[in-house]
Amino acid sequence: MDSMGSNKVWTLVDPPKGVRPVGCKWVYKYKLGADGEVTAFKAKLVAKKSQRPGVDFEETYSPVAMAKSIQILLPIVAWYDYKIWQMDVKMAFLNGFVEEEIYMDHPEGFTTVGEEQKVCRLQRSIYGLK
Repeated sequence: MDSMGSNKVWTLVDPPKGVRPVGCKWVYKYKLGADGEVTAFKAKLVAKKSQRPGVDFEETYSPVAMAKSIQILLPIVAWYDYKIWQMDVKMAFLNGFVEEEIYMDHPEGFTTVGEEQKVCRLQRSIYGLK
């Protein structure tokens, strides 16, 4: 939840007429250590799937390198003695801006007193959106 706040994922607004907000839910996971003990608990806020093909459903993609591309690139890197780095962008999915106007219900447990009637207008993408 801290990452969503720091990334300004949504703003609270009055619900526009005729707009039905997307629902959301919490997904909980835990990590196990080598000894089988729980080492970390994780919570992720996801949008409930409510998009309908032909109405509000568009193609999406997540650009990743193909294995064949990496297999071609690595021998070239070795031949020319180039340096190569690997990197990972934490919360990469949450860094993408939303182009459409998408409204979401308040996440469970995070309703602000006096703003119960407002909805979240998404500024950035969250897990579960198309």
